[in-house]
Amino acid sequence: MSVAKRTLVGFAFALAATTAMSPAMAAEGSVVVYTAHKSSIVDRLLPVFEADTGLKAEVIQLGSGDIFRRARAEAGAPAADVIWSVTGSLLTENADLLEPYQVKDHAALNAEFVRSDAWTPYTAVVYVLAVNTDMVSLEDAPKNWADLVDPKWHGQIASARADNSGSAVQQLQTALTVFGDDGWAKYTEMAKNFVFTDSSGAVPRFIADGETSMGLTLEDNAIEYRNGGAPMAVVLLADGTVAAPDGIALVKGGPNPDGGKVFLDWAMSKSTQELLANEIGRRAIRTDVAPPPGAPDLNTVKLIEIKSLDDLGGTEEVLAKWRTAIGE
Repeated sequence: MSVAKRTLVGFAFALAATTAMSPAMAAEGSVVVYTAHKSSIVDRLLPVFEADTGLKAEVIQLGSGDIFRRARAEAGAPAADVIWSVTGSLLTENADLLEPYQVKDHAALNAEFVRSDAWTPYTAVVYVLAVNTDMVSLEDAPKNWADLVDPKWHGQIASARADNSGSAVQQLQTALTVFGDDGWAKYTEMAKNFVFTDSSGAVPRFIADGETSMGLTLEDNAIEYRNGGAPMAVVLLADGTVAAPDGIALVKGGPNPDGGKVFLDWAMSKSTQELLANEIGRRAIRTDVAPPPGAPDLNTVKLIEIKSLDDLGGTEEVLAKWRTAIGE
């Protein structure tokens, strides 16, 4: 997978003693961040981080799985300070690579999404079915997970590969939870309808371009394309919708832990969380920030707690079964 690297040079000024981000007093040099965020989000947020903190950041973009493969390979001499916007279940599974840190505004976070001392919930990620309404009307579109198994949708549903995308892993966990004992059998049938992409960010592009008529993706991805004029509607699958946290964390033994703490405090600040909600379409973790404008009402669907990767046999076993299910 290609790695996109962006380096942002911060202004060389000291933060005032009254700054809200006290770790910045000791932070020097570059903060190295591994993220699964797509480029458009990185490009929007990093200049704000620079302006707000006066620090600089080197951001390396990878799929969630690749982030942890790289971090584990580097565990003896970590190169990163922060892991940013990665599926919470993968952070928990790799907690031995993380350094616990309680962000300055911890009290403002929705306690429902706080799952571990090793990482901080960053946004509430909602997994949706996005539909190209020029190709399929909302009336005819699938309404629940069981509808996605119907062979009439063969080749019409885009989905990211679970071995590349943390969000695709959570979508797989959701399907296995919804279908219970028949989970793998149902998923195997459903996968016959899928067109797999190498990243979650590619899914809404496939839909907008008409390569598929629908796809499983992140709510904010679909909202971004819809707001950009694409004929795209967001469907919350009625028999099981997940609102789960992605997370942000310090890397244990990272080269600039003080700079990493500044990054975490900034990411969880009210101003950053409002930007995420209002401009990017992510649901904030803070209780004092409203949902994104035009976001679907989560009270209209069945929100479920998905089976953990451990309950399903662990990441490697799940991915091995997934490859079998898709015929690899």
